[in-house]
Amino acid sequence: MQNLGGIRSWPATWRTTTASMMTTTTTESVRKVAQVLTVAGSDSGAGAGIQADIKVCAARGVYCASVITAVTAQNSRGVQSVHLLPPDFVSEQLKSVLSDFEVDVVKTGMLPSPEIVEVLLQNLSEYPVRALVVDPVMVSTSGHVLAGSSILSIFRERLLPVADIITPNVKEASALLGGVRIQTVAEMRSAAKSLHQMGPRFVLVKGGDLPDSSDSVDVYFDGNEFHELHSPRIATRNTHGTGCTLASCIAAELAKGSPMLSAVKVAKRFVDTALNYSKDIVIGSGMQGPFDHFLSLKDPQSYRQSTFKPDDLFLYAVTDSRMNRKWNRSIVDAVKAAIEGGATIIQLREKEAETREFLEEAKSCVDICRSNGVFLLINDRIDIALACDADGVHVGQSDMPVDLVRSLLGPDKIIGVSCKTQEQAHQAWKDGADYIGSGGVFPTNTKANNRTIGLDGLREVCKASKLPVVAIGGIGISNAESVMRIGEPNLKGVAVVSALFDQECVLSEAKKLHKSLTESKREH
Repeated sequence: MQNLGGIRSWPATWRTTTASMMTTTTTESVRKVAQVLTVAGSDSGAGAGIQADIKVCAARGVYCASVITAVTAQNSRGVQSVHLLPPDFVSEQLKSVLSDFEVDVVKTGMLPSPEIVEVLLQNLSEYPVRALVVDPVMVSTSGHVLAGSSILSIFRERLLPVADIITPNVKEASALLGGVRIQTVAEMRSAAKSLHQMGPRFVLVKGGDLPDSSDSVDVYFDGNEFHELHSPRIATRNTHGTGCTLASCIAAELAKGSPMLSAVKVAKRFVDTALNYSKDIVIGSGMQGPFDHFLSLKDPQSYRQSTFKPDDLFLYAVTDSRMNRKWNRSIVDAVKAAIEGGATIIQLREKEAETREFLEEAKSCVDICRSNGVFLLINDRIDIALACDADGVHVGQSDMPVDLVRSLLGPDKIIGVSCKTQEQAHQAWKDGADYIGSGGVFPTNTKANNRTIGLDGLREVCKASKLPVVAIGGIGISNAESVMRIGEPNLKGVAVVSALFDQECVLSEAKKLHKSLTESKREH
């Protein structure tokens, strides 16, 4: 199967740079908006289909255009009727949008006929996009058939081979594989591998309908490695449109420049958080109601400027109030100097200040970090992180569990967790952390009775972790290079305290350390 022009050529590192999810082009006065095109059916009840796709993209800060393939009469009781649009008219819609807008990602939902699939493929060959997200909608949750059996062969032979990711539920995965049994996580893994052999770059098999499962588990496969994404099951009738929402959120995050796995993780969190938030609302009198996509919509200025990337851990600066007092500098001045010197992420660690004082300092530091495009995390204090709208938190093994932190902070925030062992690293992934801080690698004065793990222990945690890792503990200019030389690809940086903040000049020390790390990275 010949590739569709530029569908596979989108760069994983492409990202946005303004709070309104826009990127500046070579002409400063022209701003490129992240854009998704959804090609799907219309849901008159607005819980799924085109309507859900547009709402999700709006909630995620992305512009969404639409091409309608079918019009349905449906509500919370089910689908009463489906009217297919003529393929020629679907093609006219596609040409109208793709010839005018700079669409980054196309997301497909209900493609009810082989002819409509063909016109989609033809238009994508003429107007390439960065990525194609395929949600193979065939049967509604209420059981209404939305695509006939004739669609299966063209999906397998023509559409899946050019998809960047497909997101079938277990019923859809079974149909695509000729009716194979999928009732366990092991069978979901097998199905994901078989579907990957049909051509998509990535596969996400959704397990929301998996029988006898105590939690909601989705299986992600990249062709080499499986990832199981777990979350608690939420008891609610308001589940209409979860599949559309998940796929559209993935598309939105890809349009903003996220790597695929990050986009999938954010999307799953978004759906879980929306379901929990909406579990008791009542819209419609049927068995399956819609949920609220706009639970976390705030002032546009509060949107995070970009998606967390592993390389953000490169030079991780952890403040220390005692050291700042020693050198007669404020925490705000310390953060400014660290960022100017090259710090790529900031963690505020405050053990002594009163809550009111710490909150005011944190708010000031958030403003500084946002103006410089640097993430700011709070150590331990979930309350402070929420109150100052920090980008996330870092917790230890004795602090609040990561899964509970995630439920409090929602899908967008960054969560890091300290890990010394392989078991802790595995648990961090399951609980929904974004990165691991591993150490202390070397002895340190900043934490009493902190057991060191050495370079060998750091290496073992890195090998076990499915998350990016930042090394911490006793690291400075003299040994940072040896840490980065352990050769583990998911070790992304070093976290330092004394090396920056127990020094007369934070700026000069940060510059020296950043230069050393950069040279070490270049050599390897």
